Amino acid sequence: MVLKNEILEFCATTLGVADFDDFCVNGLQVDGKNDVRKIVLGVSVSERFLTEAINAEADMVLVHHGLFWKNSPNPMHITGLFYRRLKILMENNVSLAGFHLPLDAHSELGNNAGIIQKLGMTLGAPVDVGYIGHLHKKEPFDIFVSRVNELLETSAQVFPYGPAEVQNILVISGGSSGAYPMALAHDADTFLCGDVRENFVREFEEVGLNFINAGHYNTEKLGIQALGRLLANTFDVVVEFIDIPNPV
Repeated sequence: MVLKNEILEFCATTLGVADFDDFCVNGLQVDGKNDVRKIVLGVSVSERFLTEAINAEADMVLVHHGLFWKNSPNPMHITGLFYRRLKILMENNVSLAGFHLPLDAHSELGNNAGIIQKLGMTLGAPVDVGYIGHLHKKEPFDIFVSRVNELLETSAQVFPYGPAEVQNILVISGGSSGAYPMALAHDADTFLCGDVRENFVREFEEVGLNFINAGHYNTEKLGIQALGRLLANTFDVVVEFIDIPNPV
């Protein structure tokens, strides 16, 4: 058992939360009990996730995508699904904390560093909240995509408009397809992210860039899991990740 604030302060310091100007609340979002014996982890808040967390006897839930965002609709109205999610937490005295951009950008625990490590690449230069990943030698693009699908447990949407063999890949998890010019600026032959917009497809083609949309959810599981392992190794708490699959 450990105090809630001790866990939150450790996370904030480890992830460097103070260094980010994010569009959501990083840290405690909903208060709950002070004593924490079990932490349940997830990518995104939902009724289904919160219900499963309560059934798993969570004292605290930690997620990448929390409840409070600057661009949320009707942010002053606690109604509908927003009310139902809060009700689950408050009736069970369970606290909710979220870590967004700090958990994308961390060079060891972050989503992007985790993807690069999982794909057997060397961590290169930071780019926005992502990184350039370097393969040790050139690899056929189709083989690389097959490994992405297997290791990230996804079915990627692929636009093979760059070289047939790849080596330098920009990785920025989540909804970052608009950052593709950064791949070109850093001499990457491939951009791996978690979404795609229609108007970008022809642009990928025209600039000669390979593009992989590996899914927002599936590119953002590794960070919260890595943070959970660190918490389990640091504190006297039980940590469990609950996977609520999402195809996008």
